[in-house]
Amino acid sequence: QKEDIEVTLLPAGHCPGSVMFLFEGGNGTVLYTGDFRLAKGEAARMELLHSGTRVKDIQSVYLDTTFCDPKFYHIPSREECLKGILELVRSWTSLTRYHVVWLNCKAAYGYEYLFINLSEELGIKVHVNRLDMFRNMPEILYHITTDRRTQIHACRHPRDDDCFRGNRLPCGMTCQNGTPLHIISIKPSTMWFGERIK
Repeated sequence: QKEDIEVTLLPAGHCPGSVMFLFEGGNGTVLYTGDFRLAKGEAARMELLHSGTRVKDIQSVYLDTTFCDPKFYHIPSREECLKGILELVRSWTSLTRYHVVWLNCKAAYGYEYLFINLSEELGIKVHVNRLDMFRNMPEILYHITTDRRTQIHACRHPRDDDCFRGNRLPCGMTCQNGTPLHIISIKPSTMWFGERIK
């Protein structure tokens, strides 16, 4: 049996380019979320989820997300997480220019919000291995650098943890101008909240 349906892609906020699918047809409307991370009120501002002044009548929602699990009872908002990371990074990097932070980011994408906000708030660019992977995201290019002499790093190496144990950043930096670096690692990961239930 054939049926015409309209498929609308909605931003999922999970990582750049991630989408939710809204299927609309004669037999009803279905929303497939996939992994998503929307701030409070963000869905209310999505015009394509609305018909006039009201939310579309959605018969089924397929919630397919890593964090739909009771152990992730509380995941702080992005704003709460950013505030905590900002406080830590600001206090550490203000000690000396040799106090640096390594953001231990396990995925290639999805941390742009963090990089942009840290750079804007602290006036420090974030070191990444390559700029070309962000070429389709021009809004972030002002906030990242390939210059290893910055105090915030999100550089990567196949054996990141091994590098860090030797007081070495994944890019190989261990000192600047002959002065050893003092490095702290921050692992921005939602998984952490599920591992620490209390």
